[in-house]
Amino acid sequence: MLWQLVAAVFAGLGAAGVGLILRQLSGKRLPRWIVPALGGLGMIGYQVHYEYAWFDYKQAQLPASAEVVSTETDRMFWRPWTYIVPLTTGFTVLDQSNLVTQEAGEDRLVEFILYRFERQHTDMVSHQTYLLNCDAREMVPLSGDNREPRYAELRHVEGSTPLFRAVCPNA
Repeated sequence: MLWQLVAAVFAGLGAAGVGLILRQLSGKRLPRWIVPALGGLGMIGYQVHYEYAWFDYKQAQLPASAEVVSTETDRMFWRPWTYIVPLTTGFTVLDQSNLVTQEAGEDRLVEFILYRFERQHTDMVSHQTYLLNCDAREMVPLSGDNREPRYAELRHVEGSTPLFRAVCPNA
């Protein structure tokens, strides 16, 4: 976060320098307020770029076996540009190298881990192990070291979701 602030200050100084050069080249016909105005626009421009580049940057850091299965976007009144293009504030990733498939009777069960990334003042990462019944399309979170299912949180998964298609491609 400190480096982001430093970068925003330098972007503002650079844009203010461009304003100063433009004012000098115009023979000081441009108003004096152009320098701080361009400095402020430079800082805001950097901040907007940083916020929208976060999702692509985090995706580039993921291993090749990771697949983004859902994203969350948000609009915020203190960021009016998010009403034009909503800002990605979180996403969920499935690491396909950790899929464990087993047969239980006639049902195919797949155990996997979902990683949740959230953009806050510091990036938050959490993970949860799940068990998905590909035939019944039911998913349940597993808890503890012995991976006990929490049946109270059992939920149905639609076959058209990216998560289901990634975990159960042949279903």
